[in-house]
Amino acid sequence: MDLKYTDATPSDAERAAVDALLGPPQSGWEGAAERSDEDLRWARGGAAAARDRRDQLLPALHAVNDRVGWISEGALDYICRRLTVAPAEAYGVATFYAMFAVRPRPAKVLHVCTDLACAARGSAAVRADLTERLGPAGTPAEGTVWQESPCLGLCERAPAALLLRAGVDPDLRSLARIQPLGGPPGRSLGEFEERGPGGGAPEDPTAGATRCSAVIAPATAPTLVTAARTPESAPQEPPPAAAVPQSGDPALVLLKRIGTVDPASLDDYRSTGGYTALRRAFALGPAGVIREVLEAGLVGRGGAAFPTGRKWQATAQQADGPHYLVCNADESEPGTFKDRVLMEGDPYALVEAMTIAGYAVGAHQGYVYLRGEYPRAFERLAHALASARTRGLLGPDVLGQGYAFDIEIRRGAGAYICGEETAIFNSIEGQRGEPRSKPPFPVEKGLFGKPTAVNNVETLVNVLPILEHGAAAYAATGTETSTGTKLFCVSGQVDRPGVYELPFGANLRELLDLAGPPGRLRAVLLGGAAGGFVRPDELDVPLTFEGTRAAGTTLGSGVVLVLDDSVELPRVLLRIAEFFRDESCGQCVPCRVGTVRQEEALHRIVDRTGAGAAEDIALMREVGQAMRDASICGLGQTAWNAVESAIDRLGVYK
Repeated sequence: MDLKYTDATPSDAERAAVDALLGPPQSGWEGAAERSDEDLRWARGGAAAARDRRDQLLPALHAVNDRVGWISEGALDYICRRLTVAPAEAYGVATFYAMFAVRPRPAKVLHVCTDLACAARGSAAVRADLTERLGPAGTPAEGTVWQESPCLGLCERAPAALLLRAGVDPDLRSLARIQPLGGPPGRSLGEFEERGPGGGAPEDPTAGATRCSAVIAPATAPTLVTAARTPESAPQEPPPAAAVPQSGDPALVLLKRIGTVDPASLDDYRSTGGYTALRRAFALGPAGVIREVLEAGLVGRGGAAFPTGRKWQATAQQADGPHYLVCNADESEPGTFKDRVLMEGDPYALVEAMTIAGYAVGAHQGYVYLRGEYPRAFERLAHALASARTRGLLGPDVLGQGYAFDIEIRRGAGAYICGEETAIFNSIEGQRGEPRSKPPFPVEKGLFGKPTAVNNVETLVNVLPILEHGAAAYAATGTETSTGTKLFCVSGQVDRPGVYELPFGANLRELLDLAGPPGRLRAVLLGGAAGGFVRPDELDVPLTFEGTRAAGTTLGSGVVLVLDDSVELPRVLLRIAEFFRDESCGQCVPCRVGTVRQEEALHRIVDRTGAGAAEDIALMREVGQAMRDASICGLGQTAWNAVESAIDRLGVYK
């Protein structure tokens, strides 16, 4: 790929995909077929206009990749001309994300999960069988290419696969997009009208739509081959309630609607108390909402456990503007799928919660940064947003209260690092999804350099019961320092995998009793690949942030991966090391080099090569401590955690 503009031309389909997103080019300088006499007299836009369009780079790459299946040199060149982005920079962004391809490939791509939960449920045998039928991974066969994939967020149905097919999804033709009210600096809070996300002409509502998709889980090689040949024959996805074994239990709070309410119906949502919390928020005012969240003791559910009210308060107090709200829906931690279940089964709850959060922090624009491997969540959220706009629950005058707020979905494209809050900002802005150094913190300078509040899906949805029942009632559940309920993603070798909701303070044994533990339990991994192991004699550990910390492990995002004694733990640890090596963005040396050294050492131990396990363990301890102390973000800081806990608590290599 030349790192300058070239003479390569896009195909008609590629040009149509980009133009449907951005509108037709306004001049020859923006990619029109010919330069007019007017174009030769003066160039429109300039550096400021180019900066304002840069945030459309990721959607434009999605538009081409989704329509054609890969991004050609001509398509990339055309995108660069449209957005005034240097080709070298756009190429760096396109190659950063695993779901994009810059070399020709078939229109159908089958992603077969190789990660922890799927490996525990037999994905290795599925891949071996698939290799015999379709050839090795990466080999095109019958118009399809299959490839190994990290966790797809389908752990309750492991082993899992996701089939993506390039082209416009006819089921999305009714989903018109609306020009967001806010946007990057330079965009004013203008008319609320039907436009393309880039502010151009009204777009084809199918532009940028997710590719036709099919989830195959649990996956078998024959089912995968049949689905690859005829995607319409792929099995229907089960309803979201299938992932909630407790569905219908009156004690549920966050999961109470899943399985009992039609997720596509706004009327059903409102009939079960929907939008009660938003009305109370308007009655309390922004400061009152923040006070309720503070008094409730709500902390972030992504793993860091930072007080949500303090984050909102710090954002609201910033004099600089505009303010932004970002929902982190890029749950890429292996074993995590709770946010997916919430978005698929109760999308209006997230829309309402984001509206409340935006009101509290003084934001008029919200973004959902959605994991690229979640096509059904995208469809459900897009439908919910369109319905909410139609009913006056989003837009220039929410519920007639004079408050303007709208939400835009931005899809990720397969990068674990984009679960880090500042990496999300870079990704939305059209940069590589690399974390930023702190300070400044997001509440001061976040998205587009403006004050920004970032929360994940579960954290935001917790705001609804706080406002519906009051802070005191919410804080009465759980413990003094971990209030409310928590969602746990239980997978692996249990009888009833799925998302469980329990009050903080319940212990691990109670949770496993609900899920049906294996007869011969070997270990439980808490917190995912960045978490830690516990032994069978440690199941009474309380499931709270402080309880797991005191026990020498972590609650993290709520991953509970159960392993019996048939699992080879050294292979599990090697897979964790491979995962972190693959997903390191490479920005900082401790993580870029350390994850490679950790994987190399584990390979020597597993393959029984080299001087011996003791020397490699000593090396990993030294490297792990360096990563923990010096890495820019949480990926490098936690990449050694699970391996260390397995060595110290489980005695894996003795």
